[in-house]
Amino acid sequence: MSGEPAPHVVVSGAGAGAYAQRLSDGRHELRADEPASLGGGDTGPTPHELLLMALGACTAITLRMYAARKGWPLDDVSVDLTHERVATNTPPERIGRRIALVGALDAEQRARLMEIADKCPVHRTLTGNVKIETTAAG
Repeated sequence: MSGEPAPHVVVSGAGAGAYAQRLSDGRHELRADEPASLGGGDTGPTPHELLLMALGACTAITLRMYAARKGWPLDDVSVDLTHERVATNTPPERIGRRIALVGALDAEQRARLMEIADKCPVHRTLTGNVKIETTAAG
C-alpha cells in the first residue's frame, strides 16, 4: 500500500436500536444495521451490503486506475452486485458482479479490464486464503 498505514476500523454500538453499529476508521464514520424485518432499525446498510459495496468500490477504482495508467478512454464504471446463499445457511455463497464500462474502448481493452477486475485487492482478499484471528479485549 505504498507508505499508507494498514487499515484499522473500530465498530461499536450506535445506541440507536438493537443492532445499529457505528463504523469508524478515524477519519470517516458510517453506520450499519439490520432491516426492521430482522429486528433492526434499518439505519444503515447490512454487513453483507457493506461487503458488496467494498467489492464494488474496489473494482471500480482498480479499473479506473488501470485505464488511466494505460491512457484508455474509460469515462465511467458501474458495478452491480448481488449476494446469495446457494443453500440456506450453508456454504457456498455466491456474489454476482456485473460491470458496465462506459467509454470508447475497443474489444481488447474491454476484455483486459474485465480480467483486471479480478485483481482488485478486495476481490483477492475474498477469494484468497484469509485467516481471521480473534482475541478478547481487556
